[in-house]
Amino acid sequence: AAVPGSAEMPSAGRPFTSRLLHRLRQRGVGVAGLVLHTGVSSLEVESAVLEDHPMLAEPFVVPARTAQRVNAARAAGRRVIAVGTTVVRALESVWDGRQVQAGRGFTRVFIHPQRGVATIDGLISGFHDPLASHLAMLYAVAGQALIRDAYREAVEHGYLWHEFGDSHLILRG
Repeated sequence: AAVPGSAEMPSAGRPFTSRLLHRLRQRGVGVAGLVLHTGVSSLEVESAVLEDHPMLAEPFVVPARTAQRVNAARAAGRRVIAVGTTVVRALESVWDGRQVQAGRGFTRVFIHPQRGVATIDGLISGFHDPLASHLAMLYAVAGQALIRDAYREAVEHGYLWHEFGDSHLILRG
């Protein structure tokens, strides 16, 4: 959030205070940054064919150091956890089929179960509206059954949603 340009706040990163990041690093968690200019929140899926749903372009920059750290973590068998759905879209945009490359551009990647994800093992995100395009990404990461069960649990226990809501760690199923 240090570089101006987003249409809305990077909501998944909101809980990551300097203190929390320091504590994570103390425990051996690597942190790698990238630049994102988030667009308008995920849109409702209006296409009859899920794969035809248009995505708004979101500018990103994945620095060489970040690409190297992601690839090193993957090579060492460590988990790569994205903070936010736009991070996933940016990383998937610079995936060459073998590894993450440094790059910049505009991501229009629509991640859904049929496409899958190659770059991450999980993500931290808030929940999105039930018809939002980002929900398809959560299904791609953890499976539809688990995400639907989590949604039921969240509703039952009064979890808060999206920008100012509760954060969820969603691991690949």
